[in-house]
Amino acid sequence: MEDEKVHDVNINGFAAEGSDEEVGVVNKSSPLKQDLKSRHMQMIAIGGAIGAGLFVSSGSALRSGGPASLVICYIIVGTMLLFTAQALAELAVLYPVNGAFYTYTVRFVDPAWGFAMGWDYAISWLTILPFELTAASITIQFWREDINVGVWITVFLIILAGIQVFGVRGYGEVEFVLSMIKIAACTGFIILGIVIDCGGVGNQGYLGAKYWYSPGAFQNGFNGFASVFVVAAFAFGGTELVGLAAAESANPRKAIPMATKQVFWRIAFFYVVNLFILGLIMPADDERLFGSSGANTKASPFVLAIQDAGISVLPHIFNGVITVAVISVANSCTFGSTRTMQALAERGMAPGFLAYVDKHGRPLWCVVIQIAFGLLAFIGESGNSGTVFTWLLAISGLGYFFVWGSICLTHIRFRYAWKAQGYSLDQIPYKPTFGVYGSYIGFGLNILCLMATFYSALYPSPGATPDAYYFFEQYLAAPIVIALYLGWKIYTNDWRLYIPVDEMDLKSGARMATPGDDDEPEVPRTWGNLPYRALRALF
Repeated sequence: MEDEKVHDVNINGFAAEGSDEEVGVVNKSSPLKQDLKSRHMQMIAIGGAIGAGLFVSSGSALRSGGPASLVICYIIVGTMLLFTAQALAELAVLYPVNGAFYTYTVRFVDPAWGFAMGWDYAISWLTILPFELTAASITIQFWREDINVGVWITVFLIILAGIQVFGVRGYGEVEFVLSMIKIAACTGFIILGIVIDCGGVGNQGYLGAKYWYSPGAFQNGFNGFASVFVVAAFAFGGTELVGLAAAESANPRKAIPMATKQVFWRIAFFYVVNLFILGLIMPADDERLFGSSGANTKASPFVLAIQDAGISVLPHIFNGVITVAVISVANSCTFGSTRTMQALAERGMAPGFLAYVDKHGRPLWCVVIQIAFGLLAFIGESGNSGTVFTWLLAISGLGYFFVWGSICLTHIRFRYAWKAQGYSLDQIPYKPTFGVYGSYIGFGLNILCLMATFYSALYPSPGATPDAYYFFEQYLAAPIVIALYLGWKIYTNDWRLYIPVDEMDLKSGARMATPGDDDEPEVPRTWGNLPYRALRALF
């Protein structure tokens, strides 16, 4: 069978049309629709990330770590994600197959670790959905506290289910529109923040770097600094969706590199600059920030900073933006979990019925399960909703570090096998700027972030003593990943740590570059087109 698959690759280095492109598939289903355009892919790269993690949870990070910790940790995680996104882009352009990084991990690292990463990623998105639905519903209470939150949860859940009717094209169009709104809001806040900081509005006068001196740039020492990493991971979660969408992109060779090349500028502009401005106009010791965690959007530091400036209308507008942002992430939840579960089922790592894809390219049973998880949002009606959501989010925030680290490790293993089996780098259609060295840096940063988070889970504040309950609240994803990994090892009785290089299948599904492939001519770099290139890099 493997020999047949090798011959399915034509002489130009591309998998033959209609061939079984994905090695290891045991439950072959109808293909997913390739309806995502380049503009959709570019917005997915940033749209899946900007949500409650940036607009709400950044307040708790500011309070626990201070403005300097906030900026430094987001730069570290952003740099790590830049290398991760580029490594994933190389693999996704060469192998635009269903399941993306989960599939690559199974093929190039170890099936058991791929199983653990696939389910860890799927569970993360499954559990984030009820949180995002609750957050979106709480934003409405900014205007109407007389209407029960459960009403809005129902409304948003119905809207989300309606989007799924239109398949991946519906997801792409909704994400495109909502992401444009979020980008406009982030840009507007930067401009407004500079005006507020310079004393141009309100009665606070000139602020400058006042809050970096008092209460201080850092809060709670190294403990506070380390605690910011999980918040940053939750805020950046979703940036890797552009790789997952490769199998449903009309032209992954063009769309994925274009979206990936903009990740750096988007991270720098929409995250780091926004949070730097926020740290200038919002003191870290503000008591209102104690509520800026979970789904409590009333304590969004962005809204609070605008209110403190005495602007009457803008807090309402920005709260509306947060509502849009949270719905956008909920939309991404459905895409991320359903495509991963469907890919797991195709490989026999999930119940077979989840592999079903209808004639419109929709993984129906996976969508049903994701919407069913959305019903957990009604837990918000109980008295212990805060505790429940804390445990649900404990699965997702830390889980991203495992996924991102695995992407870097997979790229390292792939490059090693690619060289060992005699292939040339010229056959790879897209190569990251820093090559495999970027993946080594990204992998190392992931390990450091996991270590810092482990320390923070043991010692959340100076003088604190380890507490088992708090530790597992913060580090729950780790034992879940280990249990999934060992569970598949026991089930298959395959105790190899990794797949030997000579056993890696590098041909199935490959879309190699050939001498006849001509890339689009690069736009010449001149001072005259600098504004155009800057805008294109951002938007």
